Amino acid sequence: MAVAPASNAFIAPEINSFGQSFRDYNAGSERQKSVEEFYRLNHINQTYDFVKKMREEYSKLNRVEMSIWECCELLNEVVDDSDPDLDEPQIEHLLQTAEAVRKDYPNEDWLHLTALIHDLGKVLLLPKFGGLPQWAVVGDTHPLGCAFDEAIVHHKYFKDNPDHNNPSYNSKYGIYSHGCGLENVMMSWGHDDYMYLVAKENGSTLPQAGLFIIRYHSFYPLHKSGAYEHLMNKEDEQNLKWLQIFNKYDLYSKSKVRIDVEKVKPYYLSLIDKYFPEKLRW
Repeated sequence: MAVAPASNAFIAPEINSFGQSFRDYNAGSERQKSVEEFYRLNHINQTYDFVKKMREEYSKLNRVEMSIWECCELLNEVVDDSDPDLDEPQIEHLLQTAEAVRKDYPNEDWLHLTALIHDLGKVLLLPKFGGLPQWAVVGDTHPLGCAFDEAIVHHKYFKDNPDHNNPSYNSKYGIYSHGCGLENVMMSWGHDDYMYLVAKENGSTLPQAGLFIIRYHSFYPLHKSGAYEHLMNKEDEQNLKWLQIFNKYDLYSKSKVRIDVEKVKPYYLSLIDKYFPEKLRW
């Protein structure tokens, strides 16, 4: 069960570092145009068969062997083209998020670490991890194998997705059943599912809520709009409470405030040692 935050809790700002509302996909800037083009490609190319192929390929975990912190440092090379709120290296965002969570939930160390590592799967953009295109790594996620809900941002582009006209996939339930559980649902491929796979297969001892946050933090149609709730089971409902707490920090802690990496590094290294092996297969 979710606990109340500490006093002096983090207050979400109303505008991002570009002076726009957060997650405003209609603001008429050049960055917004590139974000829309990103979602056009994402919605056309993310099909059930594509995701199945990606899951099979990346479940081999045969590309790199390294620690969690080494991966955090690698993420400095990544900028997320789908994000209308952020144009700084990802490690800044990871630490901003983790430190904001730590301030409000000082006793939930698993949540601090989850915040730090939730976006590490974005290394899929780098050559040694396959150099996948942005549309196959970042952005909001959604289920495949059933109808594309109207709550999905830039929904209009799904008309050119092959699954859109497939009678097996284009009904409310598609290939699924009521309350089947999100673990049984094929989600669009990206950094969420990849990092979940890495954590799970390398024997992370993070609680289920932490793994759920990693896997579904980009599933905005669910945790922002309530879409696809008919596929959730009881465990999903409990974990979603933590995801909704986390999401406030993930979204709104993106700011120009710099974090002293060396100052906070020892604390996060101790958490990594607690919940993960020294080296992981990626």
